[in-house]
Amino acid sequence: MGGRLTIVTLAVLSAWGPPVGDAAARGPGRSSPAPTRTPVVVDTVGSRCAGADSRRFDFWLGPWTVRDTAGAEVGRSEITAVSDGCAILERWRGSGGVDGTSLSVYEPVAGRWTQFWVGGGGLVLRLSGGWKDGAMVLSGRHATADGTEVLDRIRWEPLDDGRVRQTWDVSVNDGATWRTAFDGLYEPR
Repeated sequence: MGGRLTIVTLAVLSAWGPPVGDAAARGPGRSSPAPTRTPVVVDTVGSRCAGADSRRFDFWLGPWTVRDTAGAEVGRSEITAVSDGCAILERWRGSGGVDGTSLSVYEPVAGRWTQFWVGGGGLVLRLSGGWKDGAMVLSGRHATADGTEVLDRIRWEPLDDGRVRQTWDVSVNDGATWRTAFDGLYEPR
C-alpha cells in the first residue's frame, strides 16, 4: 500500500564459536582452533505479509459501532493490525456485556485466511477461507454442548459508504439449509 514502510527484522538463530585465536577454542593437544559456527540469518517479517492477498481484510481495520439490520446498537468492535501487520486482532464487546476476541491471518503457503475466535460465552470458532464475490468469506465447524455439529459461514462485505456488513449463517445439516445467526453493519466511529 502506498506510504507504508515495512521494517525488516533479522534474527540470529545459531551461536557463535569462540574467537579464532582463543586458546579455549583449541582442545588438548590441538594446535589449530576449533571451527566456528556461521550465523544463520532469517528474515522474520519480510515480504510474506506485504502481498495483496495479505491485505484483503484491511477494510475491516478500525473502531466500529455494530448495529443490527433494524439499526439498534448490538456492540462495539476494535479491529487492529498486530504482529507487524501480519495479523488482524478483533476485540468485540456486545451491548449485553459478552465479549470476544478473534485473530485473523493470511497463510500464503496455504493460500487462505484463517480466523480463531473465542467468545466470552465459551464459543470457539476455527474458520478459514478467502476473498470471494467482493467479500471475505470464512467457514468452519464447531460442536454445540449437546454434540450437534454446526457448519459456520461468515461473510464480511465492505460497502461503498465505508461500512462493513457481516452475516453469519449456520447449518446443522451440512449446508443443505442455512439459518442467519447474525446480520449486522459495522459503522466507523
